[in-house]
Parts: sequence; structure tokens; C-alpha cells
Amino acid sequence: MSRFVAVDRETAYLLPPSVNAWLPANHLARFVVEVIEQLDLSALTRQYGGRGSAAHHPAVLLGLLVYGYASGVHSSRKIERATYDSVAFRFVAANTHPDHDTLATFRQRFLKEVEALFVQVLVLAREMKLLKLGHIALDGTKIEANASKHKALSWAHANKIEAQLRQEVQTLLALAESSDPQALPDGMDVPAEIARREDRLSALAQAKAKIEQRAAERHQREQQAFDAKVAKRHAQRDTGKKPRGQDPEPPPAGPKDSDQLNLTDEESRIMPVSGGGFEQSYNAQAGVDTQTMLVVTAHVTQACNDKREIQPTIKTIRALPEALGPVQTLIADNGYCSRANAQACSDADIAPPLAIQRESHHMPVMERFAPDAPAPQTTDPLTRMAHQLGTQAGRALYKLRKQTVEPVFGIIKRVMGWRQMSMRGLDKANGEWNLVTMAWNIKRMHVLRSA
Repeated sequence: MSRFVAVDRETAYLLPPSVNAWLPANHLARFVVEVIEQLDLSALTRQYGGRGSAAHHPAVLLGLLVYGYASGVHSSRKIERATYDSVAFRFVAANTHPDHDTLATFRQRFLKEVEALFVQVLVLAREMKLLKLGHIALDGTKIEANASKHKALSWAHANKIEAQLRQEVQTLLALAESSDPQALPDGMDVPAEIARREDRLSALAQAKAKIEQRAAERHQREQQAFDAKVAKRHAQRDTGKKPRGQDPEPPPAGPKDSDQLNLTDEESRIMPVSGGGFEQSYNAQAGVDTQTMLVVTAHVTQACNDKREIQPTIKTIRALPEALGPVQTLIADNGYCSRANAQACSDADIAPPLAIQRESHHMPVMERFAPDAPAPQTTDPLTRMAHQLGTQAGRALYKLRKQTVEPVFGIIKRVMGWRQMSMRGLDKANGEWNLVTMAWNIKRMHVLRSA
């Protein structure tokens, strides 16, 4: 008697007559379809004019994208192929096969509408009793742009190339005016060479204008900060108190030699990444519910650090439906800490456990169990926040940050395999991040419902 399962590739088999019988009852693909069927897709469907051949329904295309991102298949070509090769994708597509161009066009066309669908998924999670807001942990992660850092053009290099091209144009013009035909190298078309360099000079001029515009915006921000520091020091002198340190220097105007513009995706930025080095990236922010690990707020920024991301997050929180419940606490690391951010949270009636400094990994045992210090009698939000973080309850609350938002980033990048934007530009990057986090939320809801 053979101990092996028989292998027979010749006998014809019939698949079940219904695609509904192709998958296990609790499969993620079934849940994706179930969730999308409960969403209001009217904002998508009414944009179809009804002309030409019949179009694939937005529910099918959205389901394929969501299930694709949730299962680590992000390319529209790979999703198209999976509708033939994968039983799960075939189920989501209802045994149809949208081509990759249809999927890619749908993804680019409806990224703005995905933001509203992201909120609808949260409301659905609330109706399923899987989400009730309370504490949110906020953090950011660098996501590579769909561009190479080697395509970045710095201000210094642009000026160097511009000078070289202008010199070459003058040389070619001199050759064109020369009456000696022997002076021309074999095969050289002087007018074509001049036109090529003039096209490059025009592109360089456009790139330099954009770098100058960014430098002007940066100078305006730096000048405002400088004026605030000077005013603060004058106020201290008026009260008879000598300011500490030297007077601040006014910020220099104009571009720096290191200012850069990426020629492939000009809205992306060179950013430091974990592990060292720099990459052409975007900074993807996520506010995650500490109880369920569902992403509640999501946006993408061009800023390398997180200092200015508290207020956009608060604005998003205020726009959430009341049915989700109030957000009581916004937990973030020391990269978000500033007096202005603490005040913004206080104004929004949100407790701000924003770490003042990097937390110690080995707190002395007696300090860990010491009674809480009395609350300071002050209205300064930073002082009150520092006291809150020093209490036993505050430390326990802050510890939720690492076990909440960082695992979400890890799963999105490693398990779902999404580490680079598919499209270029800040708006498209923001829309894709909403699509990715919505896919994560549906994937997470499937786990929570099965628990």
C-alpha cells in the first residue's frame, strides 16, 4: 500500500458551480466583499457616464485593490493576473478579470473618494462593536517615494551644470559661425546640439525656480520664528531680566547649496531613515486606537520630522463622526513635543501625553513605584503634561504607544509588503496611504470579529 497521496493531473474536475463555494467560510476575501457591500459608493458610481461598453462596478475594483493591499499584492498587473491564478481574487472579482489599466486608472481617479470611504469603514467598525475611540497613539514612518534619490538636483549642482551648458552653447555657436568645415567633428549636428542644451537649460531654469520658491517659503517660516525669539528677549529685558545665551542670528535668505529638487517626483523629499542613510521619501502619519489597533487618522506629509503633525491630526479627529465617540488622549513620542502642540491638544480637550524626552528603558525600581508628585499649580500646558507623564497612570498610558502604532507599521511594511508609493505627488501619496490603512483596518476587523 502506498503511503503517499495519489497524484493525478489528467482527470478532469468540475469546480463548484458558484464562486461562493470556492473559499472557506471565514476567509478574508469574503470579509472584504462583505464590508465593501455595506459602504456607500454613490460618490464613485455617479461619476460613470454610462457611455460605451459596460464598466466594471466600483465595488469589484475597490474590493480587488483592498484585498490586494491586505494580502501583499499592490501592482495592478499582478492583481489582474491573480484574478486568473488565485481563488480568493477570483471570488472578489466575481469571476471577472479587470485588466491592469482599468485597475490603475480606478486607483488614480478615486483616491480622493477613498478618504471618505476610510471614515465609512471606521463607522462600520463602530456598528460592529469593534471600535470605540478613547486613546490614540500617533507616530510617523518613512515610506519611499516612487523616485530615486539619485534623480535629485541640488542648487549647487544646478548652477554648475547651467554654467557648463552655457559655455558649451557658446562653443557650438562659434563652431557654427566658423567658415572652416574641418573644424566640425565628424557626425556633429550643431543646431541639434544647441537645441538639446537649450532644452536642458530651460528645464534647469524651471527646477531652480521651484528651489527658490521653497527657499522663500522656508525663509518666511524661519523669519517668523526669529521675530518671535527677538520679541521674547525684548520682553525679558523690559522686565529687567537678562536673557540667557546670545541673541539669535537672522536667517539667511535664498537657497542653500544643499537645497534639492527631485526631477522624478518633485513633491517628495530626501529624509533620514531608520538604520542610517537617506532616501527619497514621504512621512506617513497614523493615529491608531490603542484598544483595537485600528487606524483612525492617516495623512502624508513632506516634513522630515513630526513637530508640525499634531494640529493636522487634531483637525482630522474633529472631523470624525460623533458616533465614533470622543478622543480623550493623543499619545506621541518626543518628536511631537512642543509647547504649541501641548496647547493645541489642551484647546481641543484632548490630553497630550507627548514625551518630553526619550524614555528610559531601565527605570530604578523605587522610582517606578514611588507615589505621584503633587500636581503643579500652573496653567502652562507643557508643565502640566510633564507632570502627567511622570505619574504612574501617565507612564502606563504612554507605554501603550509602542505596542499600538509601531506593530501596525511593522505589519504594513513587512507582512503586507507595502514599503514604497506606487504613484507620484503628495496628493496621490496621501490617497494611497488612506487606501493602505483602510485595507489594514478591514484586515484587522476580520481578526477582531473572529476573536
